[in-house]
Amino acid sequence: MDVRVLLLAISAITVGLVELVVGGILPVIAGDLNVSIASAGQLITVFALVYAVAGPVLLSLTAKIERKKLYLITLGIFLIGNILTYFSPTFSLMMLARVVTAASAALVIVLALTITARIVAPKVRAKALGYIYMGISSSLVLGVPIGIVVTNAFGWRSVFLGISVLTVGSIVLIAKFLEKIPAGQVQPLSAQIKALANKKIFFAHLATMFMLAGHYTVYAYFTPFLETTMQLSPYWISVFYFLFGIAAVGGGAFGGGLASRLGSKKSILIILGAFAISLFALPYSTFSTPLFIVFMMIWGGLSWALAPAQQDYIIQSDPVSSDIHQSFNNSALQVGIALGSGVGGLAFSQTGSVTMMPAIGGSIVIIAFICAFISLRIGVQKRSQQVVSQ
Repeated sequence: MDVRVLLLAISAITVGLVELVVGGILPVIAGDLNVSIASAGQLITVFALVYAVAGPVLLSLTAKIERKKLYLITLGIFLIGNILTYFSPTFSLMMLARVVTAASAALVIVLALTITARIVAPKVRAKALGYIYMGISSSLVLGVPIGIVVTNAFGWRSVFLGISVLTVGSIVLIAKFLEKIPAGQVQPLSAQIKALANKKIFFAHLATMFMLAGHYTVYAYFTPFLETTMQLSPYWISVFYFLFGIAAVGGGAFGGGLASRLGSKKSILIILGAFAISLFALPYSTFSTPLFIVFMMIWGGLSWALAPAQQDYIIQSDPVSSDIHQSFNNSALQVGIALGSGVGGLAFSQTGSVTMMPAIGGSIVIIAFICAFISLRIGVQKRSQQVVSQ
């Protein structure tokens, strides 16, 4: 593997840790800053909202800056945000720090994706993007248990001190091993916004959003699902989360490899179809712990397998606007996470049961499959019309 891609993936892990790492230590943070747990939970909500909006906006505003320089500057701002979090004496200051880290993290991730797409050969692009998403997924799924362990040993502020140290390491390695990368073709902001009018890519973004929404409808309430259907103790629930995390980390690499072998278009439909089936089948495997683990790890692996193929497909579909579309797709991912968590919460409040969550999530993923199919068909229809006109 290209060492530059490896370094970009490591940076993705570092910045990705910040988003959900507070999820498992909210009570500790709330107690230290003298706020309610519900108020502390807004640290996650605000982060996701800022992240979703900041990526495309900042990418547009910094379009003329050389990519390596911009990457290092953004990592530096991310470092400042984490240091500010470490020293925050009040909840308000910590919220401000979360805004800084969310905005800079959004730009770091989209730069990692766009730089990777430019420095590798087209034939291995999907596979390389898979490594970046393996880094993103690993930070999201392993961030919570890592945060809990570190907090129990050294206190919650040490989590952000550790992330700061990792960020410094990323800055040093990127500065040494990544070459300068020209900004490339620059489009006006108005033109980049108009790029969303491309129905082919718009439906691809919807597919990403609905897939993550379907996933988080279940994953956000996975603990009560395990408690209700499997009667697991807290210890075994943590073990299951760890197994899920291992599968999710490998999912990005699997999706990238599949796209390299079969092509992005076929891979997108295969992954979405298999993902929907895995969710529908999940409740029917709970009678056997070994069988459930197999189904759970398939679900976990597929949960992050779509991203590399989807990014490669977007680049192929609109090379000129690919940078901004990669950023929009990353934002769609964040919106999907928020939407799925909201749908899951609504369903739980209405039914009082978590056993229906996989069916609801699977139904949402079917919507994602339909959106992806429409996106693929738009290209076919246009080519057919061109042939007829000739």
